[in-house]
Amino acid sequence: MFNIFRSVIISPTAKARYNKFFEEIYVASILNYWKLKLHLRRKTHFLLLALTLIGNSGLSIAQSEQLQLPRQMAWTAYNLGSTGYNQAVAIGAMLREKYNVTLRVIPGQNDVSRLLPLKMGRVDFTANGVATYLAQEGMFQFASKEWGPQPLRLLMTSNGLSNQAVAAAADIGITRFSDLRGRRVPYVRAAPALNISMEAYLACGDLTWDDVVRVDFPGYEASWNGIINGDVDVAFGTTVSGPPFRLEASPRGIFWLPAPHDDEGCWDRMLSIGPYFTKHIATRGASVSEINTHEAGTYPYPLLTTLIEQDSQLVYNLTRAINENYADFKDSDPGAIGWAIESQVFDWVVPYHEGAVKYWQEVGVWSESLEAHNQSLIRRQEVLSFAWEEVANKNLDNEAFAALWQQTRATYLSEAGFDPVWQE
Repeated sequence: MFNIFRSVIISPTAKARYNKFFEEIYVASILNYWKLKLHLRRKTHFLLLALTLIGNSGLSIAQSEQLQLPRQMAWTAYNLGSTGYNQAVAIGAMLREKYNVTLRVIPGQNDVSRLLPLKMGRVDFTANGVATYLAQEGMFQFASKEWGPQPLRLLMTSNGLSNQAVAAAADIGITRFSDLRGRRVPYVRAAPALNISMEAYLACGDLTWDDVVRVDFPGYEASWNGIINGDVDVAFGTTVSGPPFRLEASPRGIFWLPAPHDDEGCWDRMLSIGPYFTKHIATRGASVSEINTHEAGTYPYPLLTTLIEQDSQLVYNLTRAINENYADFKDSDPGAIGWAIESQVFDWVVPYHEGAVKYWQEVGVWSESLEAHNQSLIRRQEVLSFAWEEVANKNLDNEAFAALWQQTRATYLSEAGFDPVWQE
């Protein structure tokens, strides 16, 4: 291969030895070249990988700086299997995937069991129902010495395609609320939210509990089973919940009674008892569709609720996380579509937390009129707090205490220019 001594007089043996020496040097240099190239390639690969990891880490750090959420949170919600529970679990799954948050959802059998852990500081939030409003007002089960008016705040709510309404058995020919005079109507024990809502719809037909036959039941599902079993004629509930579908599939069938939106008398009477209702045309539920719509009322469910003292930055971050990642959980439950920003009802009967207000202002959906409404609701809570201070330390039995509180509450609210709604 090498013959560098062609012009030099040298013995053949020495020439062969020198040629072999330089050939070994050449081979070694070639091998070192490829080793160096492979080494540099590996170095480059690891460098790029490191830069990628650093970049991703930077994005994660930036994201965590923008949305700092606790590694663990706890909420209360409705019973296992309810649409409120399912939606809370779906939001929890999103929070775990996006922000590495573990959300523990604790089912509560009734309004008190959902709100007591929040009041005691054992949970951060509750995916509650209309009892949020009752607790704010300190009424019904919250009119006791242990409770009183609660300074609750909203983050956002679910306003789906369903209604909160009254259905009748389809085989008895009832088509309007005035037809319920003398009929059997369920009253669910220890569930004022259900009973007040039923009373509000009775008022749409210009009726009261005195105009119907009250039949007591131990729970929500039992009241619906009462229609199937022939014990009552109607029941109140959500059009998308399980019991109405069972009634629909039964021999009796189902018919949802309308509360026409152009009937001013109906709605004036309804709102005087249940001011939390809003007019709504449902397109989803048992025997309800986009073709067979239902015109009546509804209210948000569930409502993501916390206390006034909850950290504003946490509230801001959680509100933002849910809104920005709505697409990740909207199909998890038929009611989850109600968390969409365009479905939010900001002028409801419970004020929004300042952390949530800050976020809704940033995304451009919070107006001056909404702020004025929110401040009015906060002022109402302040008046309720003053009224409670007057009676909280009275040494009275439970019945006398509740009566004094309701009277004091109504007086304070009326003098401050607010409607007490309920007064004895």
